Amino acid sequence: MSKRNHKIQVAIYLRVSTANKGQETDNQLLQLQEFCDRQSWDIYDIYLDYESGRKGRRERGEFSRLFDDAARRKFDLVLFWSLDRFTREGIQKTIYYLQQLNQLSVRFKSLTEPLLDTDNELVAHILIAVLSYLAQQEAVKISERTKAGLARVKTQGKKLGRPSKFEQYKPKLIKMRKKGYSKGKISRESGLAYNTVKKYLKALDL
Repeated sequence: MSKRNHKIQVAIYLRVSTANKGQETDNQLLQLQEFCDRQSWDIYDIYLDYESGRKGRRERGEFSRLFDDAARRKFDLVLFWSLDRFTREGIQKTIYYLQQLNQLSVRFKSLTEPLLDTDNELVAHILIAVLSYLAQQEAVKISERTKAGLARVKTQGKKLGRPSKFEQYKPKLIKMRKKGYSKGKISRESGLAYNTVKKYLKALDL
């Protein structure tokens, strides 16, 4: 097939931090697909990671697969929602990834940042530096807010993470003991091992 008749093959890359943002991902994917339709581009594949954008290529399976396929010339262009969906690793890493694509003769385009397009090289390079810096700073802010929240919880005397098994069963054990249940019956009713019941009751001084 000649280059004139060649239909552009597109790789769509999506990333969300948690699996709970499915609706957001669906909406972004729909708009990315509709954009490809309007451009008469073929979608080669969709690459979706449920990982932080601060994680590198090795830690994001689909991101890594994207570059492996790019090296095999499987597509002509990478389309993503925004630069911070592509990566949040900072200026150097962002430019490195985009340069890698360029060296592989693979174009890139951000749907929500029209200037971020290999067709506008000078503006794209300036914008990459600014946006990647902002994305990195936002990731730092999120990390700092998380740490501050954890520190506040600690100062309030609250325990972090899941309650222990002992804490979970404590109210039930007290209630059963007040009813006069033997250790054996408590073990059968609660599903706890007999020795565990003995240990928990001793801790409760029951």
